[in-house]
Amino acid sequence: MAQFIVYKNTNRATKEIYPYLLDIQTNLLDDLRTTVVIPLCPRSMARGTEMIKLCPIVKIDNAEYIVLAAQISGVDRHILGQKISNLSAYRDEIISAIDFIVSGI
Repeated sequence: MAQFIVYKNTNRATKEIYPYLLDIQTNLLDDLRTTVVIPLCPRSMARGTEMIKLCPIVKIDNAEYIVLAAQISGVDRHILGQKISNLSAYRDEIISAIDFIVSGI
C-alpha cells in the first residue's frame, strides 16, 4: 500500500460524514495487518472555525475535503475500500498537521 493514498470509507456508520480515509503509514510497514489513517470530511460539512495547520484542505475531483488530523486512527487494512486518489502533493501539509499534534509546532 502506498502512503498518502485515499480510500473509500466502507463503514456504514461513518461514511456519510467521512467518505474517505487517508492512509499515512510509511510503505516500510506494509507487512503489518493494520495501517494508520486520517478521515477526510467534505469541507461543506465542516462546522466552526477551521484550523488549517491542524486540518489542511485538499482537493479530490475538484471537491474540497478537510484532513481531520486530530482523528488519526489505526485500522485493519481489510476495511479500506476502493482506492480513490493520491494526495502525495499535499505531503508537507499533512506531515505538518501530524507534527502539530505531536509537538505543537
